[in-house]
Amino acid sequence: MRRSWRGAVVAAGLAGAALVLAGCAQQPQNATVQAAPVGITARGVGEVTGTPDKATVDLAVTTRASNAQSALDENNTRSTALREQLTARGVAEADVRTSRLSVDPTFDNAGRITGYEVTNQVTVTIRDIAAAGGIIDAAARTVGDAVRVQSLSFAIDDSSALLARARADAVHKAQEQARQLAEAAGVDLGAIRSITETSAGGQPPTPFPSAAEQAVPISPGTQRLSVTVEIVYEID
Repeated sequence: MRRSWRGAVVAAGLAGAALVLAGCAQQPQNATVQAAPVGITARGVGEVTGTPDKATVDLAVTTRASNAQSALDENNTRSTALREQLTARGVAEADVRTSRLSVDPTFDNAGRITGYEVTNQVTVTIRDIAAAGGIIDAAARTVGDAVRVQSLSFAIDDSSALLARARADAVHKAQEQARQLAEAAGVDLGAIRSITETSAGGQPPTPFPSAAEQAVPISPGTQRLSVTVEIVYEID
């Protein structure tokens, strides 16, 4: 009797497992696979040019002395004279900010400390580009050989209107590209699924050499702004 009872239980278990496996085997046949969305992706780059209306210049005052305090005192005197000259030339105090201050030892060939070097760098925003050359020249004459022009860059203070034109141009080019792709593929464009601006920017800062001994000619030229737009269309 016990063997018969155990045999019946085992048989029932195997039958149940077979039903479960059969159900699992049939399930993929009844499942539906969702197709990937079909569409056309087009990109357009819009570019415009404008004339910069402000300049940003980094002026560094460097002094050296046998001890740190003397180098720092001399630097403070020259840096103060530089700031006074900048404001006298029409630069607002808010447009002059300290961007670097360092005190470093100097060494001879044997590695012995010979003195100290102090550098005080200010970043100056000049909103009258026509006066930029005279301002840089005055700074060089005021501080003398202790001043260096570390960098000079030009920018457009308010580029919103130019960027709006670049965006419109980018969208137009993306739309034209999408129409060409659809025509080549023999399909019709559907509704716009998404519009994405992937990049917007201008030219990098313009490098500038160290201060010269006479008035510096400044020519900002033009600046190119670009916007890249990506549009995804449905296909009808």
